[in-house]
Parts: sequence; C-alpha cells; structure tokens
Amino acid sequence: MIQPTYLQKNDTVAIVSTARKISLPEIQPAIELLKSWGLKVVVGETIGFEEHQFAGTDAQRTADFQKMLDNQKIKAIWCARGGYGTVRIIDKLDFTEFKKNPKWMIGYSDITVLHNHIHNLGFQTLHATMPLDVEKNQKKALNSLKKSLFGKPISYEINASEENKTGKTEGILVGGNLSMLYSLLGSETSIKTDGKILFIEDLDEYLYHIDRMLMNLKRNGYFNHLKGLVVGGMTDMHDNAIPFGKNAKKIILDIVSEFNFPIVFDFPAGHLKDNRALVFGRKVELEVSEEKTSIKF
Repeated sequence: MIQPTYLQKNDTVAIVSTARKISLPEIQPAIELLKSWGLKVVVGETIGFEEHQFAGTDAQRTADFQKMLDNQKIKAIWCARGGYGTVRIIDKLDFTEFKKNPKWMIGYSDITVLHNHIHNLGFQTLHATMPLDVEKNQKKALNSLKKSLFGKPISYEINASEENKTGKTEGILVGGNLSMLYSLLGSETSIKTDGKILFIEDLDEYLYHIDRMLMNLKRNGYFNHLKGLVVGGMTDMHDNAIPFGKNAKKIILDIVSEFNFPIVFDFPAGHLKDNRALVFGRKVELEVSEEKTSIKF
C-alpha cells in the first residue's frame, strides 16, 4: 500500500465537507489546531454551503473535493464531518491526479466511503477525528492525529475487555463504520478482507440492525480469511420494545463464533471523545492477552 508523504511545517491541509452541512465557526477550533502545528489551512467552498442536510449540492461537493484532490500544494484533506452524503459523490470523482500525488485523506464515519475506495486504489488513509469534533476530543485523540500526520511512530496499549478473544496476529488494517461497510457491499468501493485485520464501529443503530449488517458481511465472506477483528465504539445502541436479547458485543461474538481470529472490544476509535487515529492500509501487529491489547503500526 502506497503511503502519502508525511506532513512538515508550512504544509497545507484542506478542510471540506463531503456530506452534511457545516459552518465556518464550527470548524474554527480545527483551523486553530492545525495552525498551532505549523500548518497552513485552505477552507473549501462547501464549508457554509447548504442544500437541505447537505453541504451543498452533489455537484458542489464533488467540485470542491475534486479541486483539493488535484491541487498538488494540498498535502492532506480533512473531511469536516460525517453524516451522510459521501457515497453520492464518490463515482463522480477522478483520482487520476491523486494517484500521481497522493495525499492523506482524514476522517471517519461516513468517510468510510473514501477510506475503502482509496484502499482499493492502493493507498493508505487516516481514520481519525474530524474538525466538527475537535473541541470535545481528548488530547490523546488529537495527539494521535498529529503523530500520524507527521510520521511519528504510533502504537496503542489498552486494558483488556472480558469479551475479548485472545491471540497474536498481523495484517493490513482496513474497515470503518459498520453501516457504511454494509452499504458498500457489491460496489467497486467494497473492500476485500482476506488476510487483513478489520476495524468496525457504529453509532445510533438498533441492535437487530447490527445483527443484520454483520450477517450480510458474513454471507459476503468478510470473516472467512480475516486475521483479526478490532471493535471500536458501538455507541448509543437502541433496542425494541421486545428486546433483541443480546448487546452489540454478544451479537458480534455470536456471528463470528466459528472463526479463530483474535477479537478486541472497546478500542478507543469511532464516535468517541477518545477517537485515536488509525492508519488504514498499513500492516499492524495485534496482540490480545488476558490483561491487555496492543496494536503496533
């Protein structure tokens, strides 16, 4: 997997919205953060645009993103927020110039569309917090983003969850938001997971839908040759009046029970204040013991 060039002081980062609308004041803390790191910032036209829920029309969001893709002075594109909408523009984007001059793509949630699409082009991306979240993020999350962008070594060690499945493995890290992975199945943006380590997270879903999405991934072979599973925040899950009978962790364990790869729960990434940066497309070492979990990039 090709790695975009690490950032240096005075490099330029673009902030755009590929999905839901967002205002300039909402991203101001992120602008100040980047400047404090010695970086320059270009704000896309989609910041402040409105088309119902979206940050402008599909055509406007496509044009804004394409301009940043093609601009060789832009060294990273930081998606301002998620929501919904990136999938509406992905097939309109031309990655010809990006492939000649790759840059870091940063975001999570709805930005899973870009992570997966760019993974299939053969490039690494950065699953990390977004400008909308900067004010509420913990320092550990923001520091992990900075270290990842500037090429400092990153590794994580967290306490074990009792539901974990122990083991040691290595593989290229892929994945993202579960709902988005599910929605991309059957398209050219859907990823292959053979020999890889899969990360998943989600927000605001009903438990039966978590089960349905995972069953579909399973039926599509997502787990057949997987090397490991890392589960981030499964945040604000819902149940029906008649309970589903399992929480998110038990649903996951039930669906992958026939497989032998290590499983990590409660990894600090996703819709969380402590949303640690993960480099997708890079080989990682995953070790899950009874006491702790470690991930080394």
